[in-house]
Amino acid sequence: MSSILEQIEKEITALKPGVSKTNTGVITAVADGVAKAEGLSQVMYNEMVEFPHGITGIALNLEEDEVGIVCLGDANLLKQGDEVKTTGRLLSVPVGRVMLGRVVDAIGQPVDGKGPIDATEHYPIEKIAPGIIPRKSVDQPLQTGIMAIDSMIPIGRGQRELIIGDRQTGKTTIAIDTIINQAKINRQGLASGDESFRPVYSIYVAIGQKNSTIARTINALEKAGALEYTIIVVAAAAENAANLFLAPFAGTAMGEWFMQNGMDALIIYDDLTKQAAAYRQISLVLKRPAGREAYPGDVFYLPSRLLERSARLNPDNGNGSLTALPIIETQAGDVAAYIPTNVISITDGQIFLETDLFNQGIRPAVSVGLSVSRVGSAAQIKATKQVAGRVKLELAAYRELAAFAQFGSDLDARTRRQLDRGSRTVELFKQPAYSPKAVEIQVALLWAMQNDHFDDIEVEDIVSAASSLEDYLSTGKQDLLGKILSQKKLDESIEAELTEAVTAWRSTFKSA
Repeated sequence: MSSILEQIEKEITALKPGVSKTNTGVITAVADGVAKAEGLSQVMYNEMVEFPHGITGIALNLEEDEVGIVCLGDANLLKQGDEVKTTGRLLSVPVGRVMLGRVVDAIGQPVDGKGPIDATEHYPIEKIAPGIIPRKSVDQPLQTGIMAIDSMIPIGRGQRELIIGDRQTGKTTIAIDTIINQAKINRQGLASGDESFRPVYSIYVAIGQKNSTIARTINALEKAGALEYTIIVVAAAAENAANLFLAPFAGTAMGEWFMQNGMDALIIYDDLTKQAAAYRQISLVLKRPAGREAYPGDVFYLPSRLLERSARLNPDNGNGSLTALPIIETQAGDVAAYIPTNVISITDGQIFLETDLFNQGIRPAVSVGLSVSRVGSAAQIKATKQVAGRVKLELAAYRELAAFAQFGSDLDARTRRQLDRGSRTVELFKQPAYSPKAVEIQVALLWAMQNDHFDDIEVEDIVSAASSLEDYLSTGKQDLLGKILSQKKLDESIEAELTEAVTAWRSTFKSA
């Protein structure tokens, strides 16, 4: 009887929190970056395990007789019969301000050659998303610096807005522009000494890209002075599938630290199509049953548990936010494919980029008809609402009219005027890469367009005219721009000053 009691006591002690019990097993098979092990009776799902040669892994398949473990290092160094130990902890990554300006891998280790990261805190990569009660509705703008997006498809802090389109349509450029714009706003806001100013810190997760592409992105951010406000998480194409699968979760944990500590962060996943493909690869090797397009049945849960962690918290919970801009690559514009529809159903809207528009030189190639923001004008300042309220409808109507107008030459005056205005708006929205515009400049340019100041300028000259007006206002009318920025709305006095400034600019532009 006493021996039975002793055995029960031992079992209870082993279950007590804080009592660590290392469980040891042996590898029975290794193939394609996945190890099968037996003897790990106490292992937990998603627990980190240790192999020889300093290699770690994650327990993903808990079967009756064995455990399927995805290796995070070089699985070629492992062999049948090697020992494997549990660690009693979930996979965690370093977090905090100390990560800013650094390039790290999928488990938070530096890969930029700048030395070790002295982080005092670690967050688990998998965490339950904030519930309904701690959240707050999205009502604070997150300016991308891209006129077409800020005016027609506004993004708010805490929103999840999908960027979707075929290869080579400018998806990454939009994401990088947004990061650069946050850095510009941060520098301006911190220099102003305004204590209420809240900077936005960025996390860029590169998934399955070539090293040369990642290096180009890092150089663009460094050149624009945005790297000091950014964490870059890298899982390159040459790395194993486990790293591509884990990198977005690691980046989210780093972003969550800012949100939980009352700050604002932006995370970009570039792109989740490759994460889903990596998860499919891991699942097939782990012998999980395949479903539609060979993806496992739980592939919807992969992006959903990732993106649900982006939120705007209410003041009682720190008032922080994490905004997500996931990127999805489509094949021949097929938004109804499995992974695109999965992510569209999770997010709060999408920015759809069209290959045809891109090839016509309309960049960013934003499709007005297929793009939407489910937060809408709640994520705009009043000045933007005043000048951009009608733009999306006007541009959508223009696209429809332009398609019909090419078949007939006899158009009434109203239709000709609508086509004329639409073509000028399309030109106004053209914007080169890595040159985001401040919100006050956007408001001034849109106001000039809405008030017919570009109507007598040739359509092919609109881009240069807008650039000329931007230079004129930036160099000689800083007070006016400052008023728009501080008041966040256009009153009669500001509109009178805008009329005077634009009229003065027109005389110089015509003479030039």
